[in-house]
Amino acid sequence: MSVADVGRLLEVQPPATGKESTEKQLPSFDNQPFSCRRHGGFVGRSVLCVKPPCRRQLNGESCFSVDPKSKLRGLPFAGSDMLKHNLLNLAGILGCLLAWAAPGDRPVRAAGGQLQITVVDRDTRQPIACRMHLFNAAGRPQKAKRAPFWHDHFVFTDKITLRLPVGNYTFEMQRGPEYLTRGGHFRIENFADDVKQVDMKRFVDMSALGWWSGDLYVRRPVGDIELLMEADDLHVAQVVTWWNHTSDWDNRPLPENALVRFQGDRCYHLMAGGHDRAGTTLLYFNLPGPLKSGRNGGEYPPSMKYLLEARGDADLRVDLGMPFGWDLPMLVAHGQIDSVQLAHSHVCRETVIDHEAGGKARDKSRYPGSWGNAQWSQQIYFKLLECGLRIPPTAGSGSGVAPNPVGYNRVYVHLDGEFDYRQWWRNLRAGRVVVTNGPLLRPLVRGQLPGHVFRAQKDTEMEFEIGLSLSTRQPISYLELIKNGQVEHSVRIAEFANSGRLPKLQFRRSGWFLLRAVTDLPKTYRFAMTGPYYVEIGYRPRISKRAAQFFLDWVYERARRIKLTDPTQHREVLAYHRRGRDFWRDLVSRANAD
Repeated sequence: MSVADVGRLLEVQPPATGKESTEKQLPSFDNQPFSCRRHGGFVGRSVLCVKPPCRRQLNGESCFSVDPKSKLRGLPFAGSDMLKHNLLNLAGILGCLLAWAAPGDRPVRAAGGQLQITVVDRDTRQPIACRMHLFNAAGRPQKAKRAPFWHDHFVFTDKITLRLPVGNYTFEMQRGPEYLTRGGHFRIENFADDVKQVDMKRFVDMSALGWWSGDLYVRRPVGDIELLMEADDLHVAQVVTWWNHTSDWDNRPLPENALVRFQGDRCYHLMAGGHDRAGTTLLYFNLPGPLKSGRNGGEYPPSMKYLLEARGDADLRVDLGMPFGWDLPMLVAHGQIDSVQLAHSHVCRETVIDHEAGGKARDKSRYPGSWGNAQWSQQIYFKLLECGLRIPPTAGSGSGVAPNPVGYNRVYVHLDGEFDYRQWWRNLRAGRVVVTNGPLLRPLVRGQLPGHVFRAQKDTEMEFEIGLSLSTRQPISYLELIKNGQVEHSVRIAEFANSGRLPKLQFRRSGWFLLRAVTDLPKTYRFAMTGPYYVEIGYRPRISKRAAQFFLDWVYERARRIKLTDPTQHREVLAYHRRGRDFWRDLVSRANAD
């Protein structure tokens, strides 16, 4: 097996019996090239060779070519029949040109052609929606008429007609992380008119295995949401329609039902919103209406004022949009954070946003390069776990503000039985999650999902073997077992594929562990991470003194940044941070680990 081959499927899981699993592989979906004699040789994988019609079929592929000039030049005028024949040919060409110029059906430019693409599921042969990234020879993304477009891609369902200028084009077609990518290139000539069918191969069905996907930060037009979700095979979306003091509902009535269901097992909520204040981004979910904040987005009124107001709604969930937000220690101390985004909007499909957006900046000597922001985010989260706190990780694409498709960053939540929106949120809160923007992990430890707490009496040693099913389109070199914030084992993927086993983890004291996989892509951070498992020996969680001190120092640093000239306002804001200071100071005093 070559682990660097994109488009291969790897699924290995150690069985409960201890016997070795066998490795299952799917070959690349489009390795078979086709030969185009008209244009020479093999043209490679997933290539659409598009030329104007010549009525020939080569190796099952359409290859079209005609030189319009041959109809007008080089033909002898020999007799009336030949003249009549030439005039008829000329009339046909003029008719084609007039048809191309008809209103409502014009190409992008005067010269060019068109290609109609139909997309089906390879197994069911049914039409499906997908996302397409289409670039011209200069590398500029191309739009398609009436197809929702963002940054470098558009989405459509069933079929689309691309009207394009003459030239060479490259493309990628995707449908979320559970389908193989189709990619290739084609050329458009003048008057090209071709039809191609592309089949998309699903290589894993996570929902059939009980894992349901969600994107907790979507900022796209409401009218496009259903198509966007379907095109990336997403089941839950939080659609942000208000932010700080602005709202999409200012000049229209609120919907009777903020939760919209479609296709049976897909749904989105229209009342998601956010506050971005003093370097901290908070996302609010499942509210009945907008929760507007002050216009300045600064220190006053304090974010706690709005949180306490919103907590009257039992369905409210508050997600910290980025772990490095300055108010993290204060908000956690007050019990106001339900989850933390690790696959957040700074982690993008083709790049990273290499700063902390006014939050607590990382030390770039310790967390350098394109992976630094994501690694800093994870280290902050690990320190929360080190303090004995049990806050689940989540994910949000930020599509509409970040250069991501909907569902690029996603959280999978495990459900027993059929999909249920409320149960999805209950299980997320319980930590039965995996966050990802690439690899797909399905862990099981002693028959338990992430979020489980393993308990034992004092002086008991506990040992764990992680059962794992892994599916990936991208090359992965290592799997990492994280124990108490440190990499305990780094396992080469080839070794795991051969043995079907991961090293065991031993605990003599309380702690926690999780599994992480990172792909070999240098320009962005593409990864998957399970939610944590917890171990309590002696029925007490692990509390690290060093981690608690980290947040105590953070509180002091944050308090020094408060710049309010009104003394009453200053005291009100500072009071919340003082109570946060007391919380972390108490944890330092109760620590049972370094």
